Amino acid sequence: MTFSITGHCARTDMVGVAITTSSICVGSRCPHARAGVGAVASQNVTDPNLAELVFERLAAGDSAQAAVAAVITGRENIDYRQLAAVDLEGRVGHFTGANVLSLNRISEGDHCVAAGNLLSSPDVAQAMSDAFDTSPDEHLAERLLRGLEAGLAAGGEEGPVHSAALLVHHEQPFALVDLRVDWDDENPIAVLRRLWTDYEPQVGPYLLRAVDPAAAPSYGVAGDP
Repeated sequence: MTFSITGHCARTDMVGVAITTSSICVGSRCPHARAGVGAVASQNVTDPNLAELVFERLAAGDSAQAAVAAVITGRENIDYRQLAAVDLEGRVGHFTGANVLSLNRISEGDHCVAAGNLLSSPDVAQAMSDAFDTSPDEHLAERLLRGLEAGLAAGGEEGPVHSAALLVHHEQPFALVDLRVDWDDENPIAVLRRLWTDYEPQVGPYLLRAVDPAAAPSYGVAGDP
């Protein structure tokens, strides 16, 4: 009931996840990223704790695949989970448990991994990783979102999706991009696209307001010089 793409930008070292699902508020529990460490999608019957455990292993020096392997070993209820991870070298790791829902697929790309379950077509994951790989010079958020859109165009889930999220971390402990559509009856990915279109020009100014307010541009609101 979920499909996602988890990626790393070799040019900037940004890491992030774009994800969508049929249930509510996917952004609150499934996409995870940590600056200087990597990104993780924890999905299907979701356990957000798994992402933190993968980050601990990545921070200790494990590759993405070694980190995932260490976390799943002996883990209770792991057969219900689907995990995808990328590290700061662009290496990927993933796991799909035996009890993951219906048609599921993984596709490894260049510095990315696409994962899905309850899919309507076996082509969804490959379409996502291919789309990510076609635009290496663009902002990571754009590449991730294009991957998600490609997954939907390739068939997406068996049923409609209702929530979507786009998460990117860079050099700060807080997110550079954290956009969420918690519920939409029609097309949450299209709503997420509109949010990114509006937010993209503001990414730099909001970051500057956090790290160097005196140099930041005005807010453009009443009373702001």
